[in-house]
Amino acid sequence: MTEASATVTPHGPQFAGDPFTPPPADRITRFTDWLRAHTPVWAGPLAALACIGGALTYTQLADPANVGADATPTCLVKMLTGFDCPGCGGTRAAWYLMQGDLPAAARHHLMFVFAVPFLIYMYVAWAGNTTFKWKLPQLKIGPKHIAFFLGAWGVFMVLRNLPWAPFTYFFV
Repeated sequence: MTEASATVTPHGPQFAGDPFTPPPADRITRFTDWLRAHTPVWAGPLAALACIGGALTYTQLADPANVGADATPTCLVKMLTGFDCPGCGGTRAAWYLMQGDLPAAARHHLMFVFAVPFLIYMYVAWAGNTTFKWKLPQLKIGPKHIAFFLGAWGVFMVLRNLPWAPFTYFFV
């Protein structure tokens, strides 16, 4: 018996006809691997915080509570159908949360207000663990939790578009 000839690649030996051996890395893959190896651990949490801060600053300055549905940027679903889409009211809910008005925020998007504390905790736990090696327990959100949340969000979307009380309270 003869041994198969092997070609040595950056990913280890590659045998002729072996479908499980990855191809050699291209320039972009090598660059992103280099960038990942040379980027400080705090850069990811800082970049995420900068994006969140930018979105909140825009929301604060734009004051979405005093504009109509046809203002830019607009919701195409609401503009074309007259119905609230799953995300309608989310920006206004964020604005009201920044103002400290929880009832108004919940009126504009109840599911968003429900999700915000979990999202904040998940960010703090991830950033604290990544940057400072804090041992905060991570939320374990599995596929069943996500499916339940998306199902509840879908039910909320349907109920908020019903034209009679008490559902008209959530119509934005």
